[in-house]
Amino acid sequence: MSTFPSRRLAALITGASLVVLAGCGSSSDSDSGGSASQNPAAASVIPVVTSTNVYGDIVGQIGGTKVDVTSIISDPDQDPHSYEANTQNQLALSKAKVVVENGGGYDDFVDRMLKSGNSSAEVINAVKISGRTAPKGGELNEHVWYDFPTVSKIADGIAAALGKADPDDAAGFTRNAEAFKAKLQPLEAKEAQIKKEHGGEAVAITEPVPLYMIEASGLKNATPAEFSEAIEEGSDVSPKVLQAALALFSGKKVEALVYNAQTSGPQTEKAEAAAKAAGIPVVPVTETLPSGKDYLGWMTSNVDALAGALDK
Repeated sequence: MSTFPSRRLAALITGASLVVLAGCGSSSDSDSGGSASQNPAAASVIPVVTSTNVYGDIVGQIGGTKVDVTSIISDPDQDPHSYEANTQNQLALSKAKVVVENGGGYDDFVDRMLKSGNSSAEVINAVKISGRTAPKGGELNEHVWYDFPTVSKIADGIAAALGKADPDDAAGFTRNAEAFKAKLQPLEAKEAQIKKEHGGEAVAITEPVPLYMIEASGLKNATPAEFSEAIEEGSDVSPKVLQAALALFSGKKVEALVYNAQTSGPQTEKAEAAAKAAGIPVVPVTETLPSGKDYLGWMTSNVDALAGALDK
């Protein structure tokens, strides 16, 4: 429960009207160009910019009405990997006192704009906080918001940054972060239960997005690395690799397909169709918050869907 009362503001993103929810805090998207300084009633709030609404929601839950959150990517239909920043994003970042980015190459446009604008904002880099690095001979999985221990650390980092910007409310931010972290524990317990019941079972993925959740649940990723890497990079999968991926389903070598519904294409759709044809459950996931969900509700749905698929 937030120490501060909640409020939400309607906003616009790239010309399309939608409501962006940022937990308990006031929120906007980057195209509104709004900030605390433009609103006399909100003159004391901390302007915060996050690269996606995932972090925007977490900031809102910790900051409550003491923050004005602008999430650059808020559209659940937007592929974050292909996002092109604009002048409204630059304007929002120029006014921010706190910035939350994912890092790890996921949202490099934030760093570029901060550098070009000579920003003095406190920057929270989720990947750096996570301590995650690329495995030997492999690539870093930058989707750390699917890693609940990391999200707990991020919550602490957000509380500290907000407290630095607003020392009078620092204790409230810390309390809110602790309350948020307590709500992560049931998610980790659900993963532990999956591991107990299904540890060692194999699943397939279309992209590395849910891998931290899969690993924490004790599951084995059987997908050819070349397949998921090509899909993430927007490249074509070779016929040989595609056939190897599809054989996982026709040969019933996996118990579920965890499918990134936000960046689907012809080759991932073939994988989805092959899984369904073989009677293998498909678990859709996304990279940003679905409309009407907060972070905790979203992740609860993801973990429950994974458990339900494995129980079939």
